Amino acid sequence: MVKVGLTGGIGSGKSEVSRRLSDRGAVVIDADKIAREVVEPGTSGLALIVEAFGPGVLREDGTLNREKLGQIVFADQEKLARLNAIVHPRVGERVGELQRAAPDDAIVVYDVPLLAENGLASMYDLVIVVDASDGTRLDRLTRLRGMAEEDAVARIKAQATREDRLKIADIVIENEGALDDLDARVPEVWAEIQKRRDTAVA
Repeated sequence: MVKVGLTGGIGSGKSEVSRRLSDRGAVVIDADKIAREVVEPGTSGLALIVEAFGPGVLREDGTLNREKLGQIVFADQEKLARLNAIVHPRVGERVGELQRAAPDDAIVVYDVPLLAENGLASMYDLVIVVDASDGTRLDRLTRLRGMAEEDAVARIKAQATREDRLKIADIVIENEGALDDLDARVPEVWAEIQKRRDTAVA
């Protein structure tokens, strides 16, 4: 098994890379998806979030209003840390379950937005960073996701800098351009990962 940490700042295109690696046979463990699962209605995670931030973070149907919660925590490091203390242990437990279920010869890609911020690089055999400039990311967040510029800037600032992410990268995927560029780059990266796996097995 090869454990690959995949990360990139919000708006970098990390999810597009993750999807393409999955299409090539990687077992993708998506930390963001799991983070949503552990705060679904009826979970202890959601109950603790309501206790910490108030019932105003819930929608009328009882689900978590992630946008509202984001506005509260992304501009306040102390509140963000409180949220992470609730969510991260639950995500870690679920990740462990999925990892144990993967085949011995699998290439397991961990899609982890906050890999650099939480000092997790040593947990993986190699780290892939999807990189795009802050300007490109801001444009994608406001133009493609419809995010308010103020919110987009706050989210970018709440994450690690490009420099900090690039320091931990074994492989960098530049993603300033069109999706066609990713379609050309990802097969090269996949071949490199396979080579490392096969070398380790040998």
